[in-house]
Amino acid sequence: MRPSLIRFAATAAVVLLCAGTSPAVADDGKADQSFTIEDPRITESSGLAASRLHPGIYWTHNDSDDGPYVFAVDSRTGKTVARVTMRGVGEPRDVEAISLGPDGNLYVGDIGDNLDGTWDHVWIYRFPEPKELADTTVQATQFDVKYADGPRNAEALMVHPKTGRVYIASKNEGGGGLYEGPKKLTTGTTNVFRRVGEVPWVTDGAFSPDGGHLVLRSYFSARGYVFEDGRLGADHAVQAPLQRQSESVTYTADGSAMMFGSEGEGSRVVRVEATAEDGYDGKKEGGGASPSEAASGAGGGGADRADKGTVTGGAVLLAVIGLAVLGFRKRRG
Repeated sequence: MRPSLIRFAATAAVVLLCAGTSPAVADDGKADQSFTIEDPRITESSGLAASRLHPGIYWTHNDSDDGPYVFAVDSRTGKTVARVTMRGVGEPRDVEAISLGPDGNLYVGDIGDNLDGTWDHVWIYRFPEPKELADTTVQATQFDVKYADGPRNAEALMVHPKTGRVYIASKNEGGGGLYEGPKKLTTGTTNVFRRVGEVPWVTDGAFSPDGGHLVLRSYFSARGYVFEDGRLGADHAVQAPLQRQSESVTYTADGSAMMFGSEGEGSRVVRVEATAEDGYDGKKEGGGASPSEAASGAGGGGADRADKGTVTGGAVLLAVIGLAVLGFRKRRG
């Protein structure tokens, strides 16, 4: 997304917090651990989805002005192992999210609207997850989407792993809403999404593999929700890592952890262990950042680390700067 004043404030705050931190932590070569995206073509990773066919592979994409491309990145090396070109779709405007459905299809959300309602419709693209990892061109299906209560900006698209229903979380000023799509998306008509819940202003979201929990993240924080019968239930704080530009989140394929991503060239994806409250009750294997480690930036690298800060402290600083920016805008208005 093209920088806004608020986004600039968030970036500036994290840079201040991270000044003088130690060098990046080396990747350990294991799948589904924290990793750095090495591909110089991926400069605005705005969404993440864990592959079901290829262990340790994460699908991502750039934001605006890149084209109809989706990348497969190996978490063991941080290297791109496939670039998929979508054929049969229009020129993407503002691609913000990606999610894998129970039908084996990847759903790509061209749902951003930097001017909060300029476009009367947005698009979702769908194509089967490739069985082989290699550069390829696929035939994608394009769906037209509108909101029942009018246009809005959004960056979070989640496909329920059991029902296959698509949900979008908006991020208009004053807070966001959770929108539920029709039971099945159809071509040749407009797919109307209806507001079914109130959520914070978020940049991405993901369902747990069993569909019983939903995590939503923002620039400042993340929250987890019980999700039952298509509606939000009890919520709790999730200690997401401090990142320069907090953009994406997905669960690992086994649900044992959440992977939090950021924009920028050489951006970091940080693993945070899932708890029972996040929908994971099984035995955890491997390393990764515990909630306390995530709060101090452990498991991250370079500018995504905050050795002297915490999520709470960072959120306060970001909020203060954000309020100052909003005050400046009001004084000028």
